[in-house]
Amino acid sequence: MRSSDITQGSGQQLYVKAKQLIPGGAQLLSKRPELFLPNQWPSYYSRAQGCFVWDLDGQKYCDVTISGIGACLLGFADPDVNQAVKNVVDKGNMCTLNAPQEVELAELLCDIHPWADMVRYARTGGESMAVAVRIARAYTGKDKVAICGYHGWSDWYLAANLSVDGALDGHLLSGLEPIGVPRALAGTVLTFRYNQIEQLEAIVAEHGDSLGAIVMEPFRFDEPRDGFLEQARDIATKNNLVLIFDEITAGWRYGLGGIHLQFGTEPDIAVFSKSISNGFPMAAVIGRGDVMQAAQKSFISSTYWTESIGPTAALATIKKMRELNVSDSINRVGTLVQQGWRKTAAKHSLKLEITGRPVLTHFSLDYGQQSRALCTLFTQEMLDKGYLANTAFYGTYAHTPEIIDEYLVALDEVFGLLSEAIKSNDVDKRLKGPIAHTGFSRLT
Repeated sequence: MRSSDITQGSGQQLYVKAKQLIPGGAQLLSKRPELFLPNQWPSYYSRAQGCFVWDLDGQKYCDVTISGIGACLLGFADPDVNQAVKNVVDKGNMCTLNAPQEVELAELLCDIHPWADMVRYARTGGESMAVAVRIARAYTGKDKVAICGYHGWSDWYLAANLSVDGALDGHLLSGLEPIGVPRALAGTVLTFRYNQIEQLEAIVAEHGDSLGAIVMEPFRFDEPRDGFLEQARDIATKNNLVLIFDEITAGWRYGLGGIHLQFGTEPDIAVFSKSISNGFPMAAVIGRGDVMQAAQKSFISSTYWTESIGPTAALATIKKMRELNVSDSINRVGTLVQQGWRKTAAKHSLKLEITGRPVLTHFSLDYGQQSRALCTLFTQEMLDKGYLANTAFYGTYAHTPEIIDEYLVALDEVFGLLSEAIKSNDVDKRLKGPIAHTGFSRLT
């Protein structure tokens, strides 16, 4: 079927207009419809509750994919968090004085992380990482940063691709051009791969005199091997480097306070966003007192970092996550999903590989150049059954075992269809539109 033959709903039509008014069509790359199902993805929502989403035409879907890019661990529109926010809105979200909630939140974060003494706030993941790196550079007085993983859109990060073409391949997007990033930043960011401690050692040996920080995701999909995190900590300590853990994606879903607590490796700074406030903009940069005090030496300040909705939402979210042991619940449903993927793929003789822990997991279909078309077909057929689905599953507290059971029934039917399409060699003919674009290719 040609794309022009697809009957487009209000969301698809609005996205056509958006691309004329908004560069890229959306504010976040991960939400571009082309990454899911070009010309067919609903694109916009009118309402979201729990793990369900209603599009602009009132069609209801169960979200069994990225769940608001992992920002809503309790589920969409959690009533307790929403009520706390409504209360503070009624009292006034912003005024000339400071919000007392930011002090309470700082105490709570330091209580959960005994190694940390002080906290600064931002409202998004990207800007909070920029704050963390600024503090590290201010503390050490050194410019260069060694990085592993994905850390956002900022100049400091994209500068890695100024010196070596493709330095961030695997971190973000292959072939990403650092257009708009000052050339003067070339050589300030040096990359190493996860579990490749010798690469970090080589960076320190060559750039130790000008290196100020190690910035890394402590975990995404691969488990740390051979004491990788401990060795990174030792390198940072011996060379007076600030070790920064970016837990914007990993944090809190694996356990209260972030996965580094489970691994037993303490950074000098840890950064959290997304899941600490269940969909409301909030980010926290926590760290050791001597390191964090360096923020006083640098101009790190923004009006909307003082509003009260963010810290209020974070307090309500963290307290509820602690009370309900949300990470355990998410792990249980994620395990059901992984088991369902594995069992159903075997039933239909599909070549499928699963990566990640249950709380944040993906599957891939191993069919060479045909794999992307198969994944697009999967999303297309699951959408027709009322599911926002692709090869990822970011679990939430709102995903119950009963909801997962229903999802796996639909999955069984669609995996059967994929198997038939492979056998008859007509995958492309079954697609109603273009093949989905490739998305992030993370370094893990």
